Amino acid sequence: MLPLKTDNPLRRFPIFTSLLIALNFFLFLHEVFLGNGFAIFVQKFGCTPYEITHFVDLYPYINFPVHLTLITSIFLHGSWLHLLGNIWFLYIFGRNVEDWLGSFRFLFFYIGCGIAASLIQVLFNPMSRIPTVGASGAIAGVLGAYLILYPGSKILCLIPFFFFIRLARLPAFLFLGFWILWQVFSQLTIGAASNIAFLAHIGGFFIGFFGVRWLKLRKGGGWRI
Repeated sequence: MLPLKTDNPLRRFPIFTSLLIALNFFLFLHEVFLGNGFAIFVQKFGCTPYEITHFVDLYPYINFPVHLTLITSIFLHGSWLHLLGNIWFLYIFGRNVEDWLGSFRFLFFYIGCGIAASLIQVLFNPMSRIPTVGASGAIAGVLGAYLILYPGSKILCLIPFFFFIRLARLPAFLFLGFWILWQVFSQLTIGAASNIAFLAHIGGFFIGFFGVRWLKLRKGGGWRI
């Protein structure tokens, strides 16, 4: 299922959602223009679990503390499909979450979910020397936040069915509930053999879900700015 739009109106322009989309896009263009240096760039600035758990910088080296790759890795991608899928979900769901949180709080929330998702991936694969890159964990946090904020909103989805394609409006709790169940199912069945960080998706989702649930209860429905 591919989400096309939501039915929630916006009160303000989603400045940081837009900036994050642009940043991810232009950084990936930079990776592409590196040519043969693409893989080295990913190794340098991706989050490598072994480096994080052993406080060591493996070759190729970087000139800043290795734990900052928990942040830099959030803005890198491994392919066009990886990038476009992530920024599309960020566009569809990030705008309303930013609208509720406020722009600067949304930025810190996004980065925080990304770091937490990466740490969960590190926790379950502490000896791995394979770098993890992508905004998926941060965006999963946005999806979790959207679910707690707008569970009954309708999402227009494109649904392929064999040789046919149809459009359907699904409630957010159904679409996002299916999404997180698919991540769990994928982790249980192909997780160890896949190059997709399903654990980061799952962790980011629940960090975003419970984080915004706590904020919503604490603030009585949200900040007013």
